[in-house]
Amino acid sequence: MAASILRGTRDPKDYRACAGVTLFNRKGQVFVGHRFDTEVEAWQMPQGGIDAGESPEQAALRELREETGVPEDAVQFLGALDDWLYYDLPEDLAKRLWRGRYKGQRQIWFAFLLVAGDDVINIETKVPEFRAWQWVELEALADLIVPFKREIYAQVAQSFIHHRPTR
Repeated sequence: MAASILRGTRDPKDYRACAGVTLFNRKGQVFVGHRFDTEVEAWQMPQGGIDAGESPEQAALRELREETGVPEDAVQFLGALDDWLYYDLPEDLAKRLWRGRYKGQRQIWFAFLLVAGDDVINIETKVPEFRAWQWVELEALADLIVPFKREIYAQVAQSFIHHRPTR
């Protein structure tokens, strides 16, 4: 099932609230990490659930730090989506993840520029999520992602293309 940016087409209570980060380098490329929990080519940008009492931007910065080691003072805010993007999990995953409570995720995305060097990136975090990482071209992003998230990543790339630093 395709992702949707349309508000009101899905009940938000059925979708886990999540914040995502598009992290650009100065060349206009974006960070992707290869997930530890799968053997397939499953790359993604930093993302994760929004904790109680946390704003979406706070969650995005926390997830960035937890998954990449990049501290808040190493990035510059570039922009954010105005609305939630939704995706449905494949049925077998929906039954296993989050105790079957959610059909998928609703995500709000933020764009940041890494103003420090690559040396601040450390995926060997307390609870590692990625086994490897790389910088990729924004246009190639959706092709690296698991099929059920591709539409979201295509929309994020299109939304943030004007935030991409010039080379």
